[in-house]
Amino acid sequence: MQLNDSSATASGRALVWFRRDLRDFDHAALFHALAEHAQVFCAFIFDRDILDHLPRQDRRVEFLLTSLCELDAALRATGGGLIVCHARAVDAIPHLARALEVDAVFANRDYEPAAVARDAAVAASLARDDIGFHLYKDQVIFERDEVLSLAGKSFSVFTPYKNAWLRQLQFDTSDVHVRAFPIDPLRNRLATPPVLPQIVHGMPSLEQLGFEPSNFAQLDMPTGMSGGQKLFEDFINRIGNYHDARNFPAVKGPSYLSVHLRFGTVSVRHLARQAAEYARRADTGQGAQNWLSELIWRDFYFMILHHHPRVAGAAFKPEYDAIQWESGAAADAAFRAWCEGRTGYPLIDAAMAQINQTGYMHNRLRMVAACFLIKDLGIDWRRGEAYFAERLNDFDQSANNGGWQWAASSGCDAQPYFRIFNPVTQSEKFDPEGKFIRRYLPQLAGLSAKQIHAPWLFGTDALAQAGITLGKNYPAPIVEHDAARKQTLLRYAVVKKVTPAAVDAADEAADEAAVDAQ
Repeated sequence: MQLNDSSATASGRALVWFRRDLRDFDHAALFHALAEHAQVFCAFIFDRDILDHLPRQDRRVEFLLTSLCELDAALRATGGGLIVCHARAVDAIPHLARALEVDAVFANRDYEPAAVARDAAVAASLARDDIGFHLYKDQVIFERDEVLSLAGKSFSVFTPYKNAWLRQLQFDTSDVHVRAFPIDPLRNRLATPPVLPQIVHGMPSLEQLGFEPSNFAQLDMPTGMSGGQKLFEDFINRIGNYHDARNFPAVKGPSYLSVHLRFGTVSVRHLARQAAEYARRADTGQGAQNWLSELIWRDFYFMILHHHPRVAGAAFKPEYDAIQWESGAAADAAFRAWCEGRTGYPLIDAAMAQINQTGYMHNRLRMVAACFLIKDLGIDWRRGEAYFAERLNDFDQSANNGGWQWAASSGCDAQPYFRIFNPVTQSEKFDPEGKFIRRYLPQLAGLSAKQIHAPWLFGTDALAQAGITLGKNYPAPIVEHDAARKQTLLRYAVVKKVTPAAVDAADEAADEAAVDAQ
């Protein structure tokens, strides 16, 4: 990473293509473009190849719009601004580059298979006009082949990857991998967006993009660079308790920065530096170490997707594709019940209500809800992965795929096939008072802390006193967990030789084993 100001030799024009890096600070592509060129234009493309496949109400588009408005204002304050297009990026970027007469296009690397293919097409189109295309690492600390085993191979298990990651970083805040890109002295080279033919100027409205308002405005979700900074400042004051608080969905434990990491309104280098610093302190060490591990999981899944793009649609462990999942009308009905929070298991239903109402789901609940769909209902993990991809504000293909394959036991470093979360036990352990359940299932508010985890275990009279009639204002369980667990172990017999006797003897205590989440 070169951080010198080469203003004495800078010449020509460049175009910076913003994608999932919506900030004007510590930005690799922006830094290099400014350092190497005398005039730099900035652009964002509302890519139709992505947007045309989204639901017409999508909170992510609203998050994007508000975040882009802040970025545009910040760039304009220093002499620049955003050129914004609603088009296919593979067409729009080469067109812009030619219209602006730039020497090169600069962007930060994206690791998703579709993005890799898009960038290859853009690079080929630009090359025909002798325009350069330069990609940089920006959304991760270590990428692709930067963390390898002693044998020079990529990792497929997290813990040795994490250890190698930490050794490579060495917690040195002056390390090149976490050093900030000092953009401020160079921003006088930002160019004001010109008036160009065939380009719609100004920020488009939600309606112009073909979308309708969701409940985004009512969620009070901090957006943009200022929102990311606000959330980080709040979290850093509670990072010391992260290792405990992160597991309880009714507690303010997570950082809530995942959507900002997804869209790059925060710098992962800054977050890693801060996590490393707080990890060295006695009062915050354990919590900060756990949070740093979450950032390392993020790098890990990006690395897996890079080396094994087939996981986008297939099991990391190919033998798991032989599993026969439930299908037909009954399976479709069960899937809809799961999507709509009508399983009869309060923790699962509350988790699904959370994602449906807010676009967010607590990380432990992502694991529990995924495991329930796969191993209680016997439904293909890819259906759940697709539902989360549509609903999550922070959807990232690598982490979403990694999490679902972890739950399905088909991925790298996955949970053992016989670890099947008991949704009632998980509820009792991580929402002991039922506070989270009551927040999202107010019809169960009258139940006691003992009753709320498994209402069907209590008599009709007791439920009636709490205003509950199973099958009327709250569903009875759509599956019996113990029976479903045995069926799942037999289903996995195509991968692991499981006999009925082994099913009866399997140790469900593994359900409570400590699990290092994504």
